[in-house]
Amino acid sequence: MKVALVTGGARGIGLGVSRHLAADGFDLAICGRRPQQEVAGALEELARQGARVFYAQADISDRSERDRLVRSVREQFGRLHVLVNNAGVAPRRRADLLEATLESFQEVLRVNLEGPYFLTQACARWMIEQRAGEAAWPGGCIVNISSMSATVASTNRGEYCISKAGVSMATKLWAARLGEYGIPVYEVRPGIIKTDMTSSVEAHYDELIKGGVTLEKRWGAPDDVGRAVAALARGDLPYSTGTVVNVDGGLTVQRL
Repeated sequence: MKVALVTGGARGIGLGVSRHLAADGFDLAICGRRPQQEVAGALEELARQGARVFYAQADISDRSERDRLVRSVREQFGRLHVLVNNAGVAPRRRADLLEATLESFQEVLRVNLEGPYFLTQACARWMIEQRAGEAAWPGGCIVNISSMSATVASTNRGEYCISKAGVSMATKLWAARLGEYGIPVYEVRPGIIKTDMTSSVEAHYDELIKGGVTLEKRWGAPDDVGRAVAALARGDLPYSTGTVVNVDGGLTVQRL
């Protein structure tokens, strides 16, 4: 049985990813900052799909908690095939670039960029070790969930855009470094997805969608992102390491 670690995998986009990986037969290690009892319903739902589910409360922006997370997954499953770097935060307050604070910048960058960068380092080392020790490596990959904000500028949440642009470059870097080991690295770039994170600006995005900002005139759903990640985890896009998969309803298609 293959094992996938999904950060932030019990809610929002992460839960959409976890559902599809469970449906594909993966056992799941899920981490999040919330206590387990607050996400128990989601974990039970995933277990009903037949997955073995392990939850670790961890803040990936904290080095000691990242290390503890990897150790706990190793103790529970003894193997890891897929890492989905999904956990992320938006600024606590949207602020114009001229008024943005250092504290907000540091918080967002630690969670959205520093955390997944060094979690990837730890998991990649483990995957390399595991691959060397198995006569028949069943394959695996790393998937980074970034955002359309990696390339689309929003001047009232600059720290978020910079963090996701960094995730995009990290994908290229890790794809280049891990190619020799046969471990592909991908970036999935969601657009306007209906989750808790976007609930406070729902009316704003409703108007943008109505006005044609996306080619497909609807909100995206966590299920849309989950389908894309599952295809990558299954190996449906071979010979494609470093690829960016846009799940944005055509928002970033240039038009005249």
